[in-house]
This record gives sequence, structure tokens and C-alpha cells, in this order.
Amino acid sequence: MSIQQKMLAEFIGTLWLVLGGCGSAVLAAAFPDVGIGLLGVSLAFGLTVLTMAFAIGHISGCHLNPAVSFGLWAGGRFPTGELAPYIIAQVAGGIAGAGILFLIASGQDGFSLAGGFASNGFDEHSPGGYTMMSVLITEVVMTLFFLLIILGATDSRAPVGFAPIAIGLALTLIHLISIPVSNTSVNPARSTGPALFVGDWAVSQLWLFWVAPIAGAILAGMIYRFFETPAEH
Repeated sequence: MSIQQKMLAEFIGTLWLVLGGCGSAVLAAAFPDVGIGLLGVSLAFGLTVLTMAFAIGHISGCHLNPAVSFGLWAGGRFPTGELAPYIIAQVAGGIAGAGILFLIASGQDGFSLAGGFASNGFDEHSPGGYTMMSVLITEVVMTLFFLLIILGATDSRAPVGFAPIAIGLALTLIHLISIPVSNTSVNPARSTGPALFVGDWAVSQLWLFWVAPIAGAILAGMIYRFFETPAEH
């Protein structure tokens, strides 16, 4: 596959992740009578990754996330030269997904970005009022385990064909744990899209949702190398 094909796949996949995951939070989480709630939003994020892993995994690897790209790079699974193109495509896809969601959501009377638009935050902008340190720890640890699962599920020694299921369920579990803390990022591109539409506090706090996931992902890549056989180094 050419780098252009891979970038387009990452753009489309990340757009779907933000539209599907954040869209479930903005449009359906508290919808009268049939709101899907925290469980539904968690499942929606997992399903976006599960479906796209089968759709574009054979094209780009279905990273959909700068932290995943960094983690795979740190684990020796991804070339340095493709990091920047992948991240550009992922962020652009996240912004496009948020843009489509904004067009849909703003068609309802009374819609306001003051509700947060599924942005990630800490302190008064954390759903549960968690501190910056709590959010930082959560994002590092959740991303670390997410990457360990990705690296393990896609290892040549793992059962073939089941990686998308494990990864999708992992992201669902991560959201079940951490939505109350940070609204769950573990993905800088997912955080960037909605934050740019909200502006103000969402943009000023965005740094944490780049630093923490990437740090956790790189640490996971370094840890997973310990499980490789000498011939794989």
C-alpha cells in the first residue's frame, strides 16, 4: 500500500471513531427515555474500532490514534518515517468527524457547545470532578494497557483473526472505567476534534490528552519488547 492510501484509510477510520464514539455521547447518551448512557457510549467507541479494524486493518493497520502509532513505533512495529503522515491523517480525520457531528447536533433547537461536546477535561471539566493528577494517571495507565493489548493481540504468536475483537473490547472496557474521570481520551486525535469546536477550556486542557496517552503508549511499547524472543529484536 502507498503512504497516500494508508493516510486516507487512517483519515476515514478516525473520522468514524470520532463520529461514532463522540456522536453517541452527544446525540444519544441522555436522549429522553431511550438514552444509551455510559455503557452505550463505551460500547460505541469499542464498536468503531472493531468495525474499522476489519475494514481497513489490512490497508493501514487501523491505528486511528497518534498514541497507537507511537506505541507501535516504540515496540518496533512501525517505521519512523510514517509517524508524521499517520498523525496528520488521524488528526484531520478527528476534526472532520467532529465537524460532521457538529453539523448534525446543531440542527436541534437548544443545542449548545456549553455542554462540552464530548470534550475531555480535568478539574471542573472532568465529568466526576477529578483533579488534573487523577486524569493524568488515568490517561497514562489506560493507554498503556490499551497498547499492551494491541501489541499482544497483533503479535505473530497470537491467535490469528481475533485482534479486532480484543482491541474493540479493550477500548470498551477502558471507557467503562474512565469516562467519569476524563470523559476518556487515550487518543489525541479524538480529543483534538471536539476541543477545537468548543475552544476555551477544552483547547487549554488539550495538552494533557496529547502528553499522557503518548507517554503511556511509548511505555507500553518498551515494556512489550521484553516479551519478544531474541530473534524478534
